[in-house]
Amino acid sequence: MEILRSASLLAYNTFGIDAIADYFVEYSSVEELQELLQSELIKSNRLLAIGGGSNLLFLNDFKGVVLHSAIHSINIVSENTDSVCLEVGAGVVWDDFVAYCVENGWGGVENLSLIPGEIGASAVQNIGAYGVEVQDVIVEVNAVEIESSTIRKFPNVDCKYGYRESIFKNELKGKYLITSVIFKLEKHPVFKLNYQHLEEEVLKNGLVDLKNIRQTIIAIRESKLPNPKVFGNAGSFFMNPVISRKQFDSLLAQYPQIPHYFVSETEEKVPAGWLIDQCGWKGKQIGNAGVHDKQALVLVNKGGATGAEIVFLAEQIQASVKEKYGIELQPEVNYI
Repeated sequence: MEILRSASLLAYNTFGIDAIADYFVEYSSVEELQELLQSELIKSNRLLAIGGGSNLLFLNDFKGVVLHSAIHSINIVSENTDSVCLEVGAGVVWDDFVAYCVENGWGGVENLSLIPGEIGASAVQNIGAYGVEVQDVIVEVNAVEIESSTIRKFPNVDCKYGYRESIFKNELKGKYLITSVIFKLEKHPVFKLNYQHLEEEVLKNGLVDLKNIRQTIIAIRESKLPNPKVFGNAGSFFMNPVISRKQFDSLLAQYPQIPHYFVSETEEKVPAGWLIDQCGWKGKQIGNAGVHDKQALVLVNKGGATGAEIVFLAEQIQASVKEKYGIELQPEVNYI
């Protein structure tokens, strides 16, 4: 276990904000975490658990203890001729896990290639892309309760997953630390390629298989999203809004070209990036914060931006989308 005082969080947030934490603690096992949670350091300080920091925006220095998992294990829990279940440590980098699955011929997460972050955060955020959400492959989430330091297992049904939602973001926010996640992968996967033009792009590169799907999605993401090492960002800044059928029909009458995705008989999803682009924000900059010139859904640190500058830009975007379309954009990024 490593405990640092007055620690820079620059390497632990993809927005590139150089916030300072009073304490930074990294643990490498469930037992270390349980021991840590019983210590006076934890009981007397505010806590923040982080993964790769790809979904965080620090507005100030953090007064308290930042916890980071260094549990990096990947173990086979069960296996048969059709599928394999893996228990993956919360500190494993998400895309490393995807690469591992693809290399072994196990399907289910290939559409989620190149999403930043770590395994623990993936289960909290219910990350998703290209028609797939991580809830589709999660069997169970293992966690430790902060107050009692006891272990609890959450079957998928108890995680209350929804679009970028889970019980860990709502009722149990700040109450548990995820230590590992059990995933079920398929040995004979049925590929999900019906999102936008994904199948067309995959076929351009050859056969439809796990490696080609992964490589295609990586290429698409790299063409649209800036490298955080060049321009700090957190990927998609806003969630794609899900609106009522009535509101959507009204918008469609005004804007026949509006892209959309069916959610249910009563709801439709509209791409936030399109709304932002239509309001003229793509490539615009305020101070050191800007909107990416290739993907309007991504806000970037142009160099030296503060968290407050990025929030101000986000608020201006929200106001203009609300004024033009009557839709309230919600940040996918967590303000700290």
